[in-house]
Amino acid sequence: MKKNLYKLAQGTKKLLQSGLSPKTAFAVLFSMLVAISGAALAQKNTSISGKIMDKQGTLPGVSILEKGTSNGTRSDGNGKFTLTLSSDAKILIISHVGYLTKEVDVKNKSLVEITLEEDQKTLEEVVVIGYGSLNKREVSSAITHLGSKDLLRVGGNNPLMAIQGKVAGLSVTNTASADPNSSPSIQLRGASSRSAGLGPLFVVNGIPGGNIDNINQNEIESIDVLKGGAASAIYGTRGSNGVIVITTKKGSAEPRLFYDSYVTFDYLANELKVLSKDQFLANKRGVDFGGNTNWMKEVSRAPSFSQKHTLQFSGGNGQTNYFTSLDFRDAEGIDLRSAKREYGGRVNINHTSANNLVALTFSAAPRYAKTSGADYSGFNYALTLNPTLSVKDVAGKYNYITSGFFANNPVEIAKNILADQEFKLLDFNGSAKLNILQNLNTSVTFGEVSSSYRNMNFTPSTITPVINGSGRNTASQSLDEYDQKSVEWLGNYFLDIKKHSVKLLAGYSYQYFTASGFSASNEKFPSNVLTYNALGTGLWNLEKGINNVGSYRNSSKLIAFFGRLNYDFDQKYYLSVSLRKEGSSKFGYDNKWGYFPAASAAWHLTQENFMKGVSWLNELKLRADYGETGNQDFGNYLSLDTYGSYGYYPFNGTSYQVWGPSQNTNYNLRWEKAINFNAGLDFALLDNKISGSINYYVRTNKDLLGSYNVPNPPNIQGSTFANVGTMRNTGVELQLSAAVVNKGDFSYNLSLTGAYNDNKFVSFSSDLFKGQTYIDVVGMPAPGSPGTLQRLQEDRRIGSFYALKSAGVNESGALLVYNKNGDIIPANQANNDDKQFIGNGLPKFTTGISNNFKYKNWDLSIFLRGAFGYQLFNTYAFYLGTPATQENANVLASAYDGGKYSKLTSTSTYSSLSDYFLEPGGFLKVDNITLSYTQPLKVKFMKSARIYATTRNLATFTKYTGGDPDLVQVNGLYPGVNSSLNYYPSTTQLLMGLQLTF
Repeated sequence: MKKNLYKLAQGTKKLLQSGLSPKTAFAVLFSMLVAISGAALAQKNTSISGKIMDKQGTLPGVSILEKGTSNGTRSDGNGKFTLTLSSDAKILIISHVGYLTKEVDVKNKSLVEITLEEDQKTLEEVVVIGYGSLNKREVSSAITHLGSKDLLRVGGNNPLMAIQGKVAGLSVTNTASADPNSSPSIQLRGASSRSAGLGPLFVVNGIPGGNIDNINQNEIESIDVLKGGAASAIYGTRGSNGVIVITTKKGSAEPRLFYDSYVTFDYLANELKVLSKDQFLANKRGVDFGGNTNWMKEVSRAPSFSQKHTLQFSGGNGQTNYFTSLDFRDAEGIDLRSAKREYGGRVNINHTSANNLVALTFSAAPRYAKTSGADYSGFNYALTLNPTLSVKDVAGKYNYITSGFFANNPVEIAKNILADQEFKLLDFNGSAKLNILQNLNTSVTFGEVSSSYRNMNFTPSTITPVINGSGRNTASQSLDEYDQKSVEWLGNYFLDIKKHSVKLLAGYSYQYFTASGFSASNEKFPSNVLTYNALGTGLWNLEKGINNVGSYRNSSKLIAFFGRLNYDFDQKYYLSVSLRKEGSSKFGYDNKWGYFPAASAAWHLTQENFMKGVSWLNELKLRADYGETGNQDFGNYLSLDTYGSYGYYPFNGTSYQVWGPSQNTNYNLRWEKAINFNAGLDFALLDNKISGSINYYVRTNKDLLGSYNVPNPPNIQGSTFANVGTMRNTGVELQLSAAVVNKGDFSYNLSLTGAYNDNKFVSFSSDLFKGQTYIDVVGMPAPGSPGTLQRLQEDRRIGSFYALKSAGVNESGALLVYNKNGDIIPANQANNDDKQFIGNGLPKFTTGISNNFKYKNWDLSIFLRGAFGYQLFNTYAFYLGTPATQENANVLASAYDGGKYSKLTSTSTYSSLSDYFLEPGGFLKVDNITLSYTQPLKVKFMKSARIYATTRNLATFTKYTGGDPDLVQVNGLYPGVNSSLNYYPSTTQLLMGLQLTF
């Protein structure tokens, strides 16, 4: 005020000196005084200062915004701020990454102290990366994080079936999900190789190459899918197809006992329909034997039954905690034979010394299972066997079936032939971490992943195919053992100076892989009682002078040095660079070692001052990353000179075993190389009610591994395993979550994933190997000589169907096609030159939609999954769905339903491949519905009880008529077609469970 009075006095002096009359000067000065006083008063009422804190202390960089305006500021390094507000200001909006947004009433206030609460949901989203973890806001590469609550409830065989459709760009398929011994095919961002592995690397509790079959879904704490090349390049020669990091649960200071139990029932769904007895006879498909048999019902369990029980207990204190899990599963397949009984467990122990100097961890997970292999052929027989033939004759013996497309009695085979397996898995690992300083630590981790698979098969001499055939019973055993030992050292250094944050990682990795096994078989045993347990009692090998015994052993090594730098400036700009130097014993002499660099950067735009006025935008982060990865998932010793047996040579009455070079040695063999680029955007809108990410990627795979034909001579063999060819995948991915409704006791949350992928086979040649520009693939089986159905060609997508283009059906029921000149001719007059590209079996777009409803103690989730923009070849219609199908065999109902396939009556074009059998493969499934009720309890020994019911594969909406489109594989190099007639129907599963927490 004194300052204002001084200004007034000076103004008065100047006005009087200017010659104005005293009266006029006074009026002007009075107006100035009112204005100055009002301004001073306004300034006093609308200027506010304060300090922002959390439980740990002051918070810098916090956004302070006057509600309803763009007027705002940020707290300084000491958490303090000052802001001039408008005269009618009432509310400040305080927001910061990792904290709950808070609205503060500042009416008639000039000084405030504000304490923000941590947003536990955000803080719990710690993303696991290669050899470490980051807060979600620090991530600058394409990574999708899933917590245990995000996983689908499934009674499946593999924990990764629980993330089917949950991660954009990750394809998880199982063409026989009702077989308890089946495993899914997993592919990330499209196919990437010809002959090396197509699946991602699995890292379980920090151990690369972990066994995902040895994990109970209830043990999973989180799953992180490293999709960007910068994230996966830290794993070098095994990161080309992405990395999936699985972290299991750990103990806590609070004692806890958890029990989960469920039962499942599987019912046949979307099965192929065949002619009934009356339809079979009316269409004169074969002889009437007087019976009436539904063969599909006879070869299946309806429903099949499974049960699983899990018991977990954990506890500890501030220094030591433990987590233990035990599980038992007994499952039946939908076919008559398949079954699986398994026992598993896991123990995780963590200990930290009182002075926090040393941290120790140990984990062990054993698993044992006894299985019976599925009889896939049984359903093939069921599709074609004469429905007038009974399973057994009047004497109660199985009918011996000699006529039909598949001549056999599938019920007898399924119930009498043994196809057993025992497997033993053991994963264990431990680590010792030394905290040298508060910001400097080093650790050593050791681990071993071992597995043993014993296969046992027996065919008795008492079944009718053997009695009417060779008359000999047969048995075999084989043992395959795999072991992976690893030792890794890590060093971490952290430094925070004002607005700068640095994280340094250095590491060394050593892994040793071994595989060994043996096999033996014999025939003509004196008894069926001992089945496969007395191979030496068989007479066949001795009588014929043959061996029938084999064994093998091979090994490989991986050694790597790696480092990474993570830099953060003011929580606005993030940079990560890494480099891995890795050597593999699989590669040629001059290519043992390789370098795998990566870099990624992120810009947190909502931390910038120019974005502070956008009140509806809570987070906006722009990302870009680049990384080079490799693929060495192929056999051992392919770069070395190896020798093998060439049989026996008789000389002077003695047989000598002949040995010689077994392959063309490729001293230049090296890993496949993938060059990855990803650009992405992470966002959160409307008070974090809507959040998600968008990614655009380009992955170019070079030096593809495969066998290539070479002249012989000068080469010893006719093919060489070499690096030739290039493939490219590009795509866009969307991950979206929305809190649609959150009122009172009711909430509705929506999650959506969408992925578009485009694939191109760029080249088949290299400087050394000049190959052709295409390869015809997917040879279709007999009867007839259909030939190949797809073509891998430069500048085209994989999965391209290459066959005849149909032009309808003529009056005699023969298929008409276009020849190379565009003329219409009967299909049996066409040749390979008349073939053309007619479609593609690789989906262009995939999606998953999760709908989660909650009302008081009730939870309902509805999950939809779909794939679109591709075609499927209806193999079953081609072989079994037309009147031209082989006589004395049943056929699909489509052969006589008046549809397109019923018009093909001529046998002359029976084996002509054309787009007549291509159908839209797109589908949308009601894939998973779960309803649960949770009751908190206030009793002495129990905290809560939860009951739940789930149904899987409830409904499928599709134009495909060949059954469930999920039964046709779309992963790999040959998507969209089943190249065999093996048929294992899909099922609808009903699951009911109970969870108790003590």
